[in-house]
Amino acid sequence: MKRRILLFSLLLLMVQTALAQITGEVVDAHDGGPVPYASVKYSGNSVAVSCDGEGRFTIPRHIGWALSISSVGYVTHVVNVTSSTPKHLVIRLSAESQQIQEVTIKSKRARYSRKNNPAVDLMRQVIAHRRHNRLKNHDFYQYCNYQKIMLGLNDLTPKTIDHGMFKKHAWLLNQVEVSPYNNKLVLPVSLEETVTKEYYRKQPETERQVVIGQTSNGVNDLFQTGDILTAVMKDVFADVDIYDDQIQILRQSFTSPIGRNAIAFYRYYITDTVYVGNDLCYHLDFTPNNQQDVGFRGQLYVLADSSYQVRRCELTVPGSSELNWVENMQCLQEFVQLDNGEWVLGIDDMIVELMVSDFVQKMMVVRNTRRSDFSFDVLPDHLLGGNKKQTKAPDAERRDEAFWHQYRQVELTRSEASMSQFVKGMQQMKGFQYIMFGLKALFENYLETGTKEHPSKVDIGPINTIVSQNFYDKWRLRASAQTTANLHPHLFLKGYYARGIKSKQNYYSGEVTYTFNRPEYLPREFPKQAVTFLSSRDVAMPSDKFLTTDKDNVFTSFKVTDVDKMFLYNTQSLKFEYEKEWGIKYLLEAKTEKVTSIGSMEMKRLRDQQLLTSLRYTEATVGIRLSPGETYVNTKQRRHVLNKEVAVFELKHTMGFDGLLGGHYDYNFTEASFSSRVWLPMAWGRVDTYLKVGAQWNQVPYPLLIMPAANLSYVLQRESFNLLNNMEFLNDRYASLMIDWNMNGKILNRIPLLRHLKWREWVGVKCLWGSLTDKNNPCLAENAQSDILMAFPDGAYNVMDGHKPYWELSVGIHNIFKILQVQYVRRLSYLNNPGVSKQGIRILLRATF
Repeated sequence: MKRRILLFSLLLLMVQTALAQITGEVVDAHDGGPVPYASVKYSGNSVAVSCDGEGRFTIPRHIGWALSISSVGYVTHVVNVTSSTPKHLVIRLSAESQQIQEVTIKSKRARYSRKNNPAVDLMRQVIAHRRHNRLKNHDFYQYCNYQKIMLGLNDLTPKTIDHGMFKKHAWLLNQVEVSPYNNKLVLPVSLEETVTKEYYRKQPETERQVVIGQTSNGVNDLFQTGDILTAVMKDVFADVDIYDDQIQILRQSFTSPIGRNAIAFYRYYITDTVYVGNDLCYHLDFTPNNQQDVGFRGQLYVLADSSYQVRRCELTVPGSSELNWVENMQCLQEFVQLDNGEWVLGIDDMIVELMVSDFVQKMMVVRNTRRSDFSFDVLPDHLLGGNKKQTKAPDAERRDEAFWHQYRQVELTRSEASMSQFVKGMQQMKGFQYIMFGLKALFENYLETGTKEHPSKVDIGPINTIVSQNFYDKWRLRASAQTTANLHPHLFLKGYYARGIKSKQNYYSGEVTYTFNRPEYLPREFPKQAVTFLSSRDVAMPSDKFLTTDKDNVFTSFKVTDVDKMFLYNTQSLKFEYEKEWGIKYLLEAKTEKVTSIGSMEMKRLRDQQLLTSLRYTEATVGIRLSPGETYVNTKQRRHVLNKEVAVFELKHTMGFDGLLGGHYDYNFTEASFSSRVWLPMAWGRVDTYLKVGAQWNQVPYPLLIMPAANLSYVLQRESFNLLNNMEFLNDRYASLMIDWNMNGKILNRIPLLRHLKWREWVGVKCLWGSLTDKNNPCLAENAQSDILMAFPDGAYNVMDGHKPYWELSVGIHNIFKILQVQYVRRLSYLNNPGVSKQGIRILLRATF
């Protein structure tokens, strides 16, 4: 009975909400056709919606307010809402022809010219003055930043509420509320609040962020690695700075409406002069010059004075855009004037409605950001000292209600305020623990052995390595586990036991890690400061070391060609890694390793043609890695880089020692690498570049020469060659360059029949230059009596021509069904090498906006 009363009350609320709404459609006054994505808003207020592709809209009724309907190329229509205003409106917009400040503006919808266009002239002034309006013009500044991020189920319907979980658990109805942003029924499931102090100094340029308050509630707390959700949401729904040329949001790059290339990318229309607060502003609409490009639609309000300051900015990405999952996105920014007359960003709100598919519940993300307490006084050195870009106050996560009452600038809704009760209710649901068990296994690839009351001390996994296959073992079974910080805050164990079905061999790997800092859950968390001892015995292909995933991943264990040359590696190593938060990493490692030939792999010494069953080498490695500003999200299996735009430089040197711990060779190997991602202007996508160079300076047997990064699986791997065979080229000098260009649909979106598929183009080129000095060439007569050199195994192309690089080209399409990437790869050189494939198809599952 109680459930029915709650349901009836909720339905009554929905009816009242519907009665307090205005629906309508916007059409062209000339031909009666719909005007898609027109802007419908209450002038002077923050309530606004966008029409759908058919020109339809729904907006709350506010009696006494002025409802403004506008679209690019049309005259703005205003409706004064009264008690007698119809529930449904039909708005007819006329083509624009108006006069502003004694300048006649004529705009036709089908024709746009930048020449003699007052809107373009105005925007040139806005762009020219933006450098004077930026906050970073000051020598110092500081301010307080409050941010709230809510994730919820969106657009719930009576049918949804009367079925499934809602029908069985009436208490869920208490969590459902009407969103003030889209007037739809939503169920908040996650809430994150953060208060930070932001500091800046121009010379030397330094930025610091101090987290003074942080709280999290919701489903992300149900996962041990719950920071994944928070970190990803902060990355995907990032802060927007319209003063940047390119805005990184939704993991895409958008041209800023006041960026350097904005006039070439967008069309601008002056639609009105209006007051925003007490400030007279020019009201401009803008839209991409080509509607198929990934770009914003929106409105700018520019002060009607000589400052050309943006007073208000409204950015939208409609559901018809080329982005995936995004049904609607709106970003509202308002600039406020300080006592010194300067304008700064004070309000930054973002509302994103997401839809994965018709049979999956829609989602909604609301990000509210408020900036206050601006100051431009000289900052003391202690606030800017150290290398950490972000620090957290010791009691940041233990703030009381008085703190949040002081700093919370956006009030919590009823459901957001009761989030902890919602989580408790979820945990008490029958079978909930089994649902969470399955979700964790699916998304985290590990199984926990604990509960909420007794957190997991040991995690079982990775799940995708339980069964795999290779040439020697055929099928193999593996059991893996790792301990967590719940067992010991500094000491961690990790390992696996595997059994080859065909070979009947036993394999193992064991790691002991001691961390000098205190990770929250696992030792790999950034910044890693730890020493690790490893002992392992396992079989692998030489090219397996280039995989970016576990070599026993069942999906990458299937190869495009038969591989019967493998090594049995028996390894012991001691490694010290020390990372600093600002982006530098130091590496020291000592390793002794014994390799035994497997299958048709042969190690034949040149001097006496003796077949060696194994060899051992002992080496030490020192390295440094620079990646200033790189950020990560931690998972139970690995950590992922979030901001791949950061340039990364790495340098390593390895020394081998003859006679130490059974090692037989002295050698020196140096390797350096550089990688970066660049977003191209005008929505031309992004370019990823990987450059590596290396040299083996001494005479060594072929297992210690440089092998190219060959990928023999059907799955695409970063920084590897797709059509090189295992150990095809053996060099002691090399350089490789790989360039991938994700064009992001720039061409395919202009082809009518393909445009609706939202396919995106991918072009890549990979080059390998290598050479083998005479001292390491076993084919030369002068080396026939060498005690060190070995004959190359079958299938290794003896000497790579130093004047003839290896090339391969790839062209492909990604975003097929929104998750599939398919690439055609073509080999362009060394086509006559025995056993090579000249072309192939490679795939990858990748979800992206």
